[in-house]
Amino acid sequence: MNKINYPFSKEQLIPQEERLELTQIKKEFIIGVPKEDSENEKRICLTPDSVSYLTSNDFKINIESGAGDGSNFTDLDYSEAGAIIVNNKEDIYNCPIILKIAPPNDLEINLIKQNSILISALDLTEHSLNNLKVLISKKITCIAFEFIKERDGSFPIVSQQSEISGQASVLISSELLSNTSNSGKGLFFGNLSGVPPTDVVIIGSDKVAESAAITATKLGARVKIFSNSIFRLNEIQKLIKKPIYTSTIQKKQLTKALMRCDVAIGAVKDNETTKQIVSEEMVMKMKKGAVIIDTSLDTIGVFETSRITSHDKPTFVEHEVIHYCVPNITSRYSRTSSICLSNILTPYLIKSVKYGSFENFIRNNNSLKNGVYLFNGLNTNKMIQELFKIDYNNINNII
Repeated sequence: MNKINYPFSKEQLIPQEERLELTQIKKEFIIGVPKEDSENEKRICLTPDSVSYLTSNDFKINIESGAGDGSNFTDLDYSEAGAIIVNNKEDIYNCPIILKIAPPNDLEINLIKQNSILISALDLTEHSLNNLKVLISKKITCIAFEFIKERDGSFPIVSQQSEISGQASVLISSELLSNTSNSGKGLFFGNLSGVPPTDVVIIGSDKVAESAAITATKLGARVKIFSNSIFRLNEIQKLIKKPIYTSTIQKKQLTKALMRCDVAIGAVKDNETTKQIVSEEMVMKMKKGAVIIDTSLDTIGVFETSRITSHDKPTFVEHEVIHYCVPNITSRYSRTSSICLSNILTPYLIKSVKYGSFENFIRNNNSLKNGVYLFNGLNTNKMIQELFKIDYNNINNII
């Protein structure tokens, strides 16, 4: 049979509406990954391995030059994985999907183009009403890491990052107790025959506290946990699988425990209290050279003497007690934290392809839908309504 040569291409056979949709789909799967501007933020959302996987599945990844430096991923690592290295921040924020760690600052919000999708952490203490108004006016769809919720009720990103923070708080306190710290007492963290074990007080019962308690106990420390959640205290005790001291937060008992401890770790959620639990007077009664790790400084903090520090200068001494008060401990272990983030986010991105657009994927994925706080500029988060008096919309009603 003779081959027929048609006077038009296959592309011309596609109806104009369908061609427009195909062009739109391809455009929507362009992801921009900016370099974080905060000095305390060294993580990145995607590793080179994830970029390689995504680019082989119809994604185009634009990464700002130097975005991976803090996690020891080079521009060459990303370009070899298939990413396009971009020197201009404006070009990154022109992408339809923006994937970053920290909430956008004023400059970044102004650079985001209309109808984009922003995936990042949401820190309402950092957001201003004006910033939210700009995002709303641009009809941006915003998804918060900390609200992404799996079917079993877990929050995968919060859980893993909190686990890192909990373990890290024990490792950091061990280092600060040693002679490597200028104010350290030269103590070994743990328990050796004939030597009293390290006394650790943990205030709080969230995932950070749980992880810290398990790690400290495994190292042989004598752990005391204070929390007003009896349920969580029982849960932690079951996980540790041996008796430990637990108590509700009572000033007299907590003060006694702090006077005797070598390490005090604060890990209290912002909704558990409206003021610092440990007063300056209580800190003054602690042992000389004791260590405080306050992991709750992204909210109100646990210790009255705490003040925010940076990774470059993480500690200070107040009343002869060493304070470590970096609000973003996970960034200290940026490569590990980045791998954890990338492992969670990449499967979501891959699944979105079969839905044709990321917005359609949000409509059909309850885990990601739970993370949405703005959808096409409409507020879908009750906390934002309470804090900023912006009308709330149930996301299930608007999509």
